[in-house]
This record gives sequence, structure tokens and C-alpha cells, in this order.
Amino acid sequence: MKRVLLMVLCLAAQPLWAAALETELADIQHRWAEIQYQVPEDEKEKAFEGLAGEAEQFVAHYPDRAEPLIWQGIVLSTYAGAKGGLGALGLVKDARKSLEAALTIDPDALDGSAYTSLGSLYYQVPGWPLGFGDDDKARQYLQKALAINPDGMDANFFFGDFLLDQGEPERARSYLQKVLEAPDRAGRDVADAGRREEAMSRLDSL
Repeated sequence: MKRVLLMVLCLAAQPLWAAALETELADIQHRWAEIQYQVPEDEKEKAFEGLAGEAEQFVAHYPDRAEPLIWQGIVLSTYAGAKGGLGALGLVKDARKSLEAALTIDPDALDGSAYTSLGSLYYQVPGWPLGFGDDDKARQYLQKALAINPDGMDANFFFGDFLLDQGEPERARSYLQKVLEAPDRAGRDVADAGRREEAMSRLDSL
């Protein structure tokens, strides 16, 4: 009887637990977009530092879920971009560790976002001996992300940006164009507008 009651209580708690995760996830996504696209450049490093602390707590609350680890990786990588210099290398290594951990839990979580973020790290981080940058790995991860989410805004943006970096502008154009045509994401208005603006900037440069 006790075992049955415990099982019932666990099942009843699952929707509440899932709702709490979704709320925390939405809060971090929204704050990230505000910092990335609305906060002045000279204030971003401090703002991302604070958000990195929140992402760490998010991971601690749900240690067996991939979504918090993915967003910890995203926050740390953009924090590294705002910080710049040699001090950013430790942050991108931590970001990679979080994203790789997410892949071991659920590679399809958040439409393959761990693959997208890892791919973006591998082509933007310097190669050996300073960093772990690797264009071949970047291509592999970004193509895996597109296989999971072929119409995704971020998956298409980062593969298009990668192709630009590789000197393939005509191929890049089609992926960047898909960013402008990608469906809106619920609750991600600021991020969607910012990503489309970045894609348009890349297309204008072509």
C-alpha cells in the first residue's frame, strides 16, 4: 500500500516539476536575449556573469535533465564572447563540458540545441595551441543539428555563419535566408528578432 501511494504521489508531482523547469528555462532564455540584444556592449560582461550564476543554479535544480546544461553552455559561451581575451578560454571550455554532458543525457533536447551550440563553439574558438577550435567538428555538429531541426532558426543561422567563415557565401545564403523564414518561437520574441537581424546583416554583407 505504501509503495502504491508513493508511486501515485510521484506521478502527481511530475506535472508540477515539469512546469517549474519550463518556468526557469523561460526566465533564463528571456534574460539571455535581453542581455544579448538589448544591453549596451560595455555592460554585457557583468550581466552575463550574473546570468551564469543563475544557470549554475538551474543545473543544480535539475541535474538529470539536458535542458539546463544546454542553457548553461549557451550562457557561458556568450559570456566568454563578451569577456574576450585569454580569460574567455576557461569559460568556453566549461561551456563545451556542459553541452557534452547534455548530449549524454538527451541529444534531441530542445531540438538538438546542444549540437548547434557545440558546432558554433568549434568554429569560433581558436584552434590549438590556444583553444580547441576544429572546423571539421564544427561542420559535423552543425549538420547533426540541422538533421534534427531542419527549419530551426539557430541551426540555420549558425550553419550559414559557419559557411561564410569557410568561404562558401553562396551556400551560406540559402541557410541565412531560412532564418528569416523560420517560424516564431513561443516566448522568444526578443531572441527571434535579434537572430533575424543578425541573419539580415550577414545577407547584406553578401
